[in-house]
Amino acid sequence: MTDKMKQAATGALKGVLNLSATEKLLVITDDERLEIGRAFAAGAEALGAAFDLYCLPADQRPLSEVPEHLAKLSKGAQVTVNCFGAMADETPFRINLIRGLLAAGQRVGHAPGITESMMSDGPLNVDFADLRHKASAMIARLRESSYLRVTAPGGTDATFYVEGRGWDTDLVIGPGQFGNLPCGEIWCAPVETLGEGIVVCDGSIGDLGAVPSPVTIVVDRGRVQSVACDDADFGARVEQLLAIDDEAKIIGEFGIGINPQARITGNLLEDEKAFRTAHVAFGNNEEMPGGKNRSRTHRDFLFREPNITVHYVDGSAAQIVEAGLANY
Repeated sequence: MTDKMKQAATGALKGVLNLSATEKLLVITDDERLEIGRAFAAGAEALGAAFDLYCLPADQRPLSEVPEHLAKLSKGAQVTVNCFGAMADETPFRINLIRGLLAAGQRVGHAPGITESMMSDGPLNVDFADLRHKASAMIARLRESSYLRVTAPGGTDATFYVEGRGWDTDLVIGPGQFGNLPCGEIWCAPVETLGEGIVVCDGSIGDLGAVPSPVTIVVDRGRVQSVACDDADFGARVEQLLAIDDEAKIIGEFGIGINPQARITGNLLEDEKAFRTAHVAFGNNEEMPGGKNRSRTHRDFLFREPNITVHYVDGSAAQIVEAGLANY
């Protein structure tokens, strides 16, 4: 654990999760990210808070359910940070874990796949107050929106319907809420039964990493109709993950990255926060404002340099993002 890692962890605990000296932090980590877990524990100690450090049992992974001892530890904490490796087959476990933590009113920093570089040199080494300002400004431009027209140079051309759906950010995590660490995005849960067009993922996919060739997804009435990729094996893996259950193919999220320190690395935890990107997810969104998708999975697809035009309920329209650059 380096001083930079401890500083980044302390900053996130204070600036995003609002951990106080009267509370307890639960840090969930694994063998490979134990130093990261220790950095968050040290951050809690620096803030005068108590903490528990739990390491996921390597011989039981991929996990499908929350271990009994972990469930007991979670009952004594007000804030939890999940900093363990991301496994595609553990998505149901992660969803079950988050559901339990949120039901207990916890504030959850979710960081599956976090790296030491993200803490020392990347998106956690950032001015959180400035990011909160940018997030608020962007959300203000999205209020009273009816639908979004989204295009990108890679071939994305899709419409998402968001009327009546609230926008959220991971820059402020309150009781019963969760957000990613590193943070730096805004998102909403589009109407699940609407939405059409083409999403071309030319960045990365949650749990699968950087795409070897762009993945083209055709969407109609909010549901994936087809998946195409020049790399047939990779395309088949994407289709497999979108077939975990019936709602895995239904739209769950539209998000916009705003963190200038985030890089495109193939790790979606960082990639989806990167400035000049946007992403669409299919699957679970029930923890998002208005979300109704109860799938056991949630899969994000990132694309670069989006153009986003907002069509408002009053009939007006405004382009709020051009070639990935936001018009705050």
